[in-house]
Amino acid sequence: MDVKDVAAIVTGGASGLGEGTARRLAAEGAKVALFDLNEERGEAVAKELGGIFCKVNVADVDSVEAGFAKAREAHGQERVLVNCAGIGWAEKTARRSSSGDIVRHQLDKFALVVTVNLIGSFNCAAVAAEGMLSLDPTKSGRGIIVNTASVAAQDGQIGQVAYAASKGGIYGMTLPMARDLAREGIRVNTILPGFFETPIYEQMPPEVKQNLASHLQFPQRFGTPEEYADLVAFMVGNDYINAECVRLDAGARMPPK
Repeated sequence: MDVKDVAAIVTGGASGLGEGTARRLAAEGAKVALFDLNEERGEAVAKELGGIFCKVNVADVDSVEAGFAKAREAHGQERVLVNCAGIGWAEKTARRSSSGDIVRHQLDKFALVVTVNLIGSFNCAAVAAEGMLSLDPTKSGRGIIVNTASVAAQDGQIGQVAYAASKGGIYGMTLPMARDLAREGIRVNTILPGFFETPIYEQMPPEVKQNLASHLQFPQRFGTPEEYADLVAFMVGNDYINAECVRLDAGARMPPK
């Protein structure tokens, strides 16, 4: 698909992988709408790209609907959706506290991570797909959806039960969603990123980042949002890539902790 003058929506577009993706799509001529909760940063990035910012909480149905309506009013029906919005949480299923008490995982935290990462991605994908069905197909079909999972979907570490479950759900829905939409000419792919230079990891102490990087094969460094965006652009541009889940992780296989 050639994205020149095509409407695209990127969730989590104000920073990290989402911002890198928004910049790449805009550089290729797409009309980009950014969904995010960071209004100040989102407005600044959107202005720089000549796009539009929509303050959206992907975990809230009404907020998502309003965001899509605003984006479509500005740019028309999107043919590209890239889901990058997500949160993390670290907590064991059950553990002993420092005082010896037995504590189980907070259910509300588990539900929140699943709601934002998995349900939020699904809802945005479903809303986008519904709109794409109204479009006339081109030689590249009606559109493409790219979701963001994580290597944790396959290599979840200690304390990542909520995060791994949410990302595993994204991984698992790729093929059936692609099959659901195949007859309508809408492709669905998923990227499983490893360690990337995003706001979450930028706050880590250098020694922690160095330890994480030691699990990478080559190159032994964190990835960049631009490298993530390269894969998004390739998936969008190559019409034959469909129902694929691709690890982007420098050959990392995560240990238990």
